[in-house]
Amino acid sequence: MRSKGGVTFFVINIVGNFGTVFLDNGYYNKAIAAHPVHALPGYIIGGLAWFAIPWLTATTLGLSALALESNPRFPTYPERMSEADVSAGLALPYAAVALLGKGGAIATLLMVFLAVTSSFNSELVATSSIFTYDIYRTYFRPNASGKSLIWMSHACMVVYALIICCISVGLWYNGISMGYLYLLMGVLISAAVLPATLTLIWRGQNRWAATLSPILGAACAISAWLATASKTCGKLDVTCTGSNDPMLAGNLTALLSPVIFIPIFCLIFGFDKYDWQSMMDIRKADDHDVIKESGLDEEAQRQVAVAQQADFEEEQRKLEKAFKIASTMTIILTLSFLVLWPMPMYGSRYVFSKPFFTGWVSVGIIWIFLSLFAVGIYPLWESRATIARVCTSLVKGRRPNTIVQGEAVMEESSGRATPEKE
Repeated sequence: MRSKGGVTFFVINIVGNFGTVFLDNGYYNKAIAAHPVHALPGYIIGGLAWFAIPWLTATTLGLSALALESNPRFPTYPERMSEADVSAGLALPYAAVALLGKGGAIATLLMVFLAVTSSFNSELVATSSIFTYDIYRTYFRPNASGKSLIWMSHACMVVYALIICCISVGLWYNGISMGYLYLLMGVLISAAVLPATLTLIWRGQNRWAATLSPILGAACAISAWLATASKTCGKLDVTCTGSNDPMLAGNLTALLSPVIFIPIFCLIFGFDKYDWQSMMDIRKADDHDVIKESGLDEEAQRQVAVAQQADFEEEQRKLEKAFKIASTMTIILTLSFLVLWPMPMYGSRYVFSKPFFTGWVSVGIIWIFLSLFAVGIYPLWESRATIARVCTSLVKGRRPNTIVQGEAVMEESSGRATPEKE
């Protein structure tokens, strides 16, 4: 447990994941759209459920690949895995094939496909949301209708998907692996972590600090990354720039450089006194045309909006309570996963005994089954009433009225309810 490379990756991993979480617009969209009562436990349970996947997968299949390299069933036998194979993440499929044959390959392909489509879906939604609402509607068509915004959102998804595909092919043919991109991620994006966080929690940060700090921080991070690589290896190539020391220098510079830039810009241009009112005044898109074409009752939708506004104070009370719980859980989980668990093992140079390793893997297996229950079974049980109501509506040809307050009332429906096109 006392590995210099492991500690370096530990730091790089934390910096990079600060960027992927704090700067992922998908998280903000989901948190804002969800009900305060359900958003907090959803994120906590989801985070704890997710942790078992990389932990157990790396422990079991990573060590299995290492142990089975000398087995004739291993795909690279009699050769060992190359560094390029390891960096490309092929240890997992190699181990799965050695253990389960074609079934292992199919299972790995299915798992990777589901993971990639899920994550790419989130990125498509986040990118289209930023372009549609923060750029297109803000600067080009402030009075854009809901229909035009939906069209623009779909167009943005298509264009973004094509661009990402082209970039991916280019990276592949230039020898840039997934491991390289994972380490580089923090260098490119983590300079925006602190400015984005302060934008939400500190009224004093001005627009210049929020806008310029990420740009200057990224420039400093790239400079530190390449300068360290040049000094370490004497040249700049994929192997050298992808090594631990240059990546560590770039990641740390990206995360910490705004600590210098933000105070400087605040002192030069003055501290802001943001009152959060403009955030409360953000208006929703005009979607009456979409509502009309979908056959929904516009008046009922307005009643829903009025009812939601009346519950604003109650929502604020729930949010304050959720904030206290979230703060407490953040401190507990951070100390547990980053200090109390790894640091004693690192400081004591602990070497796993067979009973300890057995317990380690057993806890991981139990955890992964709890994750399956949390994300695969519990949501179905929690939504059982809604699922039953929807199934009943489909079978009996009924649909519920729009819920303003209280229970929905089922009403008969027929082809006459289908809106006619003008």
